[in-house]
Amino acid sequence: MTPTLTHPRLVGDVGGTNARFAWVEAPGAALSDVASYRCADHPSLEAVLCRYLEERRKPLPASIAIGIANPVVGDQVQMTNHHWSFSIDAMRRSLGVERLLVLNDFAALALSLPVLGPEGVRQVGAGAPAADAPLALVGPGTGLGVSGLLPCGGRRHVPLQGEGGHATLAPFDEREEGVLRVLRRRFGHVSAERAVSGPGLVHLYTALCELDGVRAQPLEAAHVTERALQSRDARCVEALELFCAFLGNVAGNVALTLGARGGVYIAGGIVPRLGEWFARSRFRERFESKGRFRAYLEQIPTYVVCAPTPALLGAARALEELDPV
Repeated sequence: MTPTLTHPRLVGDVGGTNARFAWVEAPGAALSDVASYRCADHPSLEAVLCRYLEERRKPLPASIAIGIANPVVGDQVQMTNHHWSFSIDAMRRSLGVERLLVLNDFAALALSLPVLGPEGVRQVGAGAPAADAPLALVGPGTGLGVSGLLPCGGRRHVPLQGEGGHATLAPFDEREEGVLRVLRRRFGHVSAERAVSGPGLVHLYTALCELDGVRAQPLEAAHVTERALQSRDARCVEALELFCAFLGNVAGNVALTLGARGGVYIAGGIVPRLGEWFARSRFRERFESKGRFRAYLEQIPTYVVCAPTPALLGAARALEELDPV
């Protein structure tokens, strides 16, 4: 009998804008040949996968794992923020690979957490991780991703696939209630993602302008952040302060829900760029501000993920950690 090949492997991280891929040549090998492509330039996920293999002159891999910014329930995937739609099994057969694993991108990212190492994270606040305890992951970017990682014996973990970013956001004081009142009038339901994301940062800025009777300028999230970090606009500063405070509130809720005494990790494209500004923000104070459970949360460490390709690393680990269906 011919033994089943396990390598080489192709791993991917697919969002609404870009698709990134990397190669794993052999067991224990580091990620190599990392490349990024614009999703809009390709008619399908299969097309961009084939382009990667052709341009990098790679053979057909034994297995492929893709983390995708979308719920993955069953065989059919329809991306929320892009037009790509595909059957996982049909694409596997069309490509001719033995195994094609597609999972939510934050579930993939969660799988990377135990192996990031001290160089891949930056701790904010106090606390120390409890051994063999769940981990939590919260990541503001284009949206708000939420996941967790549950230990299941030995070095194995099970990632959680959910949509926690769409849970209802709660205010902490009257100023926050005023902001959420404006957002409720605009959107009806105010999820955490409406405030704790790139678009959410703009929503916070425009809501503050409305509350204060000031005309909002047509700013994008990057402009709000830049003006806040340079103290050039008081409402941009307050918007970023509210963003960090709301993020702390959400992260504390996730920590309590999962019992994440192993640590809470903050990922995504926004927070790592804030540097020491984030460390001085109200994030950690709001994380701990849970009444009778303050002492519980004070013991839980919070980390900013600053590793360059954690989702690709997590996709690679998914092929080891998750049993084939």
